Amino acid sequence: MKNIIKIATILPYKENYTISKAQAAAIWVCDFFKHSRFKDNNFIFGNTHGKDYLTKNYININISNLKSKLSSSTNEYCKNFIKKTHNDNYDIIEIHNRPLVFNYLKNQIETKFILYFHNDPISMNGSKSINERLKLLDELDKIIFVSKWVQNRFFEGLDKKLKNKTEVIYPSISKEKKLYKKEKKITFVGKLNESKGYDIYKNAVLKILDEFKMWKAFSIGDESRNRPIINHINHEELGFLKHKDVLNFLNKSEIAVVPSRWEEPFGRTALESSSRACATIISDRGGLPETTDHCIILKKLNSNELYLQLRDLIINNKKRKALQIQGFKNVKHLIKDNSRLIDEIRAGIIQKFNLNFIRNKLRIINIYNTGQKLNHRLYNISLGKKFTNGFIRNGHDVLEISDRDFIKQNRTFSLSSTTNNKFQNYLLETFKNYNPDFLFFGHTKNIELSTIDSFKSTNKNLVISQWNEDPIMPSLDYSKTNIKNISYYGNVVDHNFITTDPSIFKKQNTKIKNLHFFFVPVDRNIECFDVFKLNPTKDIFYAMSHGVNRARLKKGKIDSRINFLNNLIKKFENINYDFYGFENKEPIWGDSFYRALVNSKMGLNLSRGLPTKYYSSNRIASLMGNGLLTFIDKNTQMNDFFNNNEIVFYDNINDLSDKINFYKKNDTSRIRIAKNGKKKYFKLFNELKTTKYIIDKSLGNKINLY
Repeated sequence: MKNIIKIATILPYKENYTISKAQAAAIWVCDFFKHSRFKDNNFIFGNTHGKDYLTKNYININISNLKSKLSSSTNEYCKNFIKKTHNDNYDIIEIHNRPLVFNYLKNQIETKFILYFHNDPISMNGSKSINERLKLLDELDKIIFVSKWVQNRFFEGLDKKLKNKTEVIYPSISKEKKLYKKEKKITFVGKLNESKGYDIYKNAVLKILDEFKMWKAFSIGDESRNRPIINHINHEELGFLKHKDVLNFLNKSEIAVVPSRWEEPFGRTALESSSRACATIISDRGGLPETTDHCIILKKLNSNELYLQLRDLIINNKKRKALQIQGFKNVKHLIKDNSRLIDEIRAGIIQKFNLNFIRNKLRIINIYNTGQKLNHRLYNISLGKKFTNGFIRNGHDVLEISDRDFIKQNRTFSLSSTTNNKFQNYLLETFKNYNPDFLFFGHTKNIELSTIDSFKSTNKNLVISQWNEDPIMPSLDYSKTNIKNISYYGNVVDHNFITTDPSIFKKQNTKIKNLHFFFVPVDRNIECFDVFKLNPTKDIFYAMSHGVNRARLKKGKIDSRINFLNNLIKKFENINYDFYGFENKEPIWGDSFYRALVNSKMGLNLSRGLPTKYYSSNRIASLMGNGLLTFIDKNTQMNDFFNNNEIVFYDNINDLSDKINFYKKNDTSRIRIAKNGKKKYFKLFNELKTTKYIIDKSLGNKINLY
């Protein structure tokens, strides 16, 4: 991806980008600009009267002196924009609310274009007709709407499948850090006219103020035409206020009212009111219901209904306070989150992949051992399968290749090099036919480095990442082998993903670029049991496959876990345990594994070697993801992700045995923690979020794991 993305943002020419007169689109642009990672190279253009610009990156376009009445304001605006840019090359031009501006500039400037709709597209010149909107879909790189209502209006009469080239990014707000002391104020913000329901507000609030003498009502806004006048000693018109002053006023208001008759494209006032802990009443028009989940929606849009709802909120202190707290704590649209989404869209348009947005999604080759030669006994713990599921559920196309199975099936009595050559040719031909955007593989050394070089020379935009789930720890001899396996491709691929904290890897004096941690994901179709709802007959479950040959135990093979388990069993007090994979208890696979697992109340997450930061095999997904109360050594530092109400941490073997004995006797606590653990795991590390994280990291996007 390019290190610098240069962006020109064009406001509607009647939109004031000033502190004193900022309107909805200007506030939207300003908010997201301040939180964008591209802000150093984002310039905002508009036709603003005044010098108190919202941000320093603003460039004013003057179109006040049109040559004649017949001159087009749009054309003049666009011509002056081109002059102002001084032939600067912008990677992206973003146009707000003016399809005609895009229609003009697309023929003058060769670049990427994003069009933002803040209002009803069907009411705008350039997007009124179906053909106009189809043309916009075809020619624009992305279309963004401020609400689902606006998006649905755009697609009236169009095939909804075409939505893949569009996004909904809501006007957003930052959370207020503290709750202010509320005053008995009812507040209306907006144009003081009938389309905004100001007459409805007037009639309702006059009755309220007569009935409740301690309350006051306020109107913030203006209207140049005839408007309803509220004559009451306890009502005050404040006129047009600066945006920050509006927010400060809402901080102190008990109730806010947005009774709009107009089909609001979004309704920013409702969002701001609810987030500032106002008990908010709104109409069911346009995008207003999308602004907040914590409000009262008027069933009937008339003054009597509004009066009744206001009266109920004033009388019912508990209901009013509950709405205020819920709105304050659970802000629906946060600037930080949505700004990141906008930046991802921008990066996606300019990214080094140069993706074909006709298809809009990635083509992915996923190479891993699918386990055919193992009769698919590992289906339930196959990370490769979970990755495929996640990629597909995120909307991408995936071609799976099982490297080991291909080689086995094509093996003959000839030299092994012949089989290897067949595999490389197969890869090269498949690559040519499929032309992937992303190559992803794990636990293989069957791809020749020369083959990877051929991939890269064929597709300059290809991104390659590898993953590895095996342990990396100083205490384990196998780790040395695993580090070599990872290092084989480590600096040839673009990104590396491991299940141990990368700092551990770096201590091994091995330098590998772009090393990232990922948590073993759960998959909704694989980890699909809720053991906490069942009545298992066993107390605790543990299974391992250490020291096996053809799925059977090798005699004489032991590791530290064997001694640990034997000592643990000695400390049990009437614990009905179900342990597999050591002594004379053979490992279990596939469906047998799950039958045993769901018949136990608790599970032990014990891995090879000394407990290491963040490392676990996919055992942790099997246990927590299926709803078993799970025990884990505290030295894994999993408390960075889970708390004591989601997983049970133990200090040593004595502490572990005590806690197993305790939770056997305390079913209520066991069920609660197991349920919480599964919920948290699926929230943080499901197959959708994990694969999105992997793709984002591979694209070079700055994103956190959780």
